[in-house]
Amino acid sequence: MYAAAHAKAHPDKPAIVMAKSGEMVTFAEYEASANQVARLLRDLGLRRLDHMSIFMDNDPRMLISEGGAERTGLYYTCVNSYLSAEEVAYIVNDSQSRVVITGRSKADVASDLPALCPDVELWLLAGDERGSKTLGEPFEPWEQTIGRYSTDPILDEELGTPMMYSSGTTGRPKGILRPLPDVPPSQNLPVLEGLKLLWHFREGMIYLSPAPLYHSAPQASVAATLRLGATAVVMEHFDAAQFLDLVSRHQVTHSQVVPTMFSRLLKLPEEVRSTAEISSLEAVVHAAAPCPVPVKEQMIEWFGPIILEYYAATEGNGFTYCDSEEWLAHKGTVGRALVGEVLILDEEGEECPLGTPGTVWFQGSTNFEYFNDPVKTSESRNAAGDTSTVGDVGYLDEDGYLYLTDRKTYMIISGGVNIYPQETENLLITHPKVMDAAVIGVPDEDLGEAVKAIVQPADDVEPGPELERELIGFCREHIAHFKCPRTVDFVDQLPRLPTGKLYKRLLRDTYWGKHATRIV
Repeated sequence: MYAAAHAKAHPDKPAIVMAKSGEMVTFAEYEASANQVARLLRDLGLRRLDHMSIFMDNDPRMLISEGGAERTGLYYTCVNSYLSAEEVAYIVNDSQSRVVITGRSKADVASDLPALCPDVELWLLAGDERGSKTLGEPFEPWEQTIGRYSTDPILDEELGTPMMYSSGTTGRPKGILRPLPDVPPSQNLPVLEGLKLLWHFREGMIYLSPAPLYHSAPQASVAATLRLGATAVVMEHFDAAQFLDLVSRHQVTHSQVVPTMFSRLLKLPEEVRSTAEISSLEAVVHAAAPCPVPVKEQMIEWFGPIILEYYAATEGNGFTYCDSEEWLAHKGTVGRALVGEVLILDEEGEECPLGTPGTVWFQGSTNFEYFNDPVKTSESRNAAGDTSTVGDVGYLDEDGYLYLTDRKTYMIISGGVNIYPQETENLLITHPKVMDAAVIGVPDEDLGEAVKAIVQPADDVEPGPELERELIGFCREHIAHFKCPRTVDFVDQLPRLPTGKLYKRLLRDTYWGKHATRIV
């Protein structure tokens, strides 16, 4: 079914519920407003394959605007809401967006955008004016502007779809363009059937979204929820205790998280965890980064065998999957390939032996391109063009299960030895005095690069030389010494994106300065 059908079948059913504010949008309200957005876009002359951008914090108007684009055949780009004006402008300009919709919570950044994006034809500002910065021309109020249009569907509805950008943790973000079928928006794409099968999505479920909606996985999950006529409870920001409260209060059945959220949940006080009512949960999906084995073991013990894992880049060039039972039999895996065949290749393009790390390539699923960047598109493929990579490193076991070690660009070369820091990070995060950890290579005259850990201590833990010695010793007890940090620095908070991805480029810049480095 499509949103229009759900609006007729159960108009008063909640489609979107905001976790903190309690704001609720029914299916009838969602359908009416999405149709108004679609009419506005058509009135501006936007047609199939044109582009628009949405730069907002989690908000119902963001999802409604996406709904309007999905009725008009547009590519829409959800922009990372934590970017600076210059970074947002790069994406808006690169995507050739003709319309930008932003929220009042982003007004400080948005106010600089019109001067940086001269080709944008319409700027819409959504949200409550109370307590927010007011922006004048060229910004128009979202509510009043779409309110001038009919709530009836446009006559020439065409399916639109997201064009997401890579996170840019290793360079400029790239637009990821996939072919857009020329079909009406009422037609479900195969991906929805896949989610129903693999993630156990169903009509009538209650889906809790704890992550930023600008990211591809939360965006796709909430979009699927609405198509199924189910209710999406959307957290403005992730908070571990609130997550558990929402599961209980709304009888949440499904959710998708990232491993850092698991870690935050496990570090809640025992009395909070032991009294949490989570019996309504049917499936909790996780991805975005490898999950430390002890963390996932504890989560399966706590939540039960309902935890599902997948590995897929935003590029959608391949997909691996495993359920809890498979993972327990192959601890540390991110699953077996369901889309594309996994190949592990060395620097010469030869297949690596089982258990030997190499670059992860997917063969047979390369229907993406980097928008207006044929060079980057070519670099992501082999000579035949039928195999692609996004630069992750991993290995296969004898049963075909994939294990990730790190991103190729994060590799440390210390004394000629290749070190992938993910293993060390996964170990450090299990220490009870560590809230978060990153491991990078820093300049070293003798070794070229030395392994350094940057640690966010747990609450009420005093950082200093004693803790540094304890953490280095802890690492040396569990992994090879060459993988262990030689030094540990402490920070109040690591530059981790809300999607769970570590912004390592910022950390590297701090330590490398003007040093030359092969790591970018």
